Amino acid sequence: MTTEHTKAVYATDQNWDELLAKPGVLLVDFSAEWCGPCRRLEPIIHELAADFAGTATVATVDVEMNPVVTTRYKVRNMPTILVFKDGELVNRQLGLTTKHVLTGLIESELQESEVGK
Repeated sequence: MTTEHTKAVYATDQNWDELLAKPGVLLVDFSAEWCGPCRRLEPIIHELAADFAGTATVATVDVEMNPVVTTRYKVRNMPTILVFKDGELVNRQLGLTTKHVLTGLIESELQESEVGK
């Protein structure tokens, strides 16, 4: 169910471990305010949060404000998209991409969950 007002979760160094500990699929956009491609990707990230509300978590990390998480995952290029499944890193996407590609990343992990049941 899509809710227009659903936004991506803002992940920080402080809430990261709690966010990662939740079971399920987590897509995280590592970006910076000064990054042009990141600004172009931002509305797509929020659309994905609405599209997958209740089935997957979509989050965004400001790399300049959250150096601990950024360094932990060796994020050096923006935007970088990381996909986690039950706390484990399962996919990494570098650079500007499409909503279709990101939807596919989430859906493939959700389908794997269904197959495993």
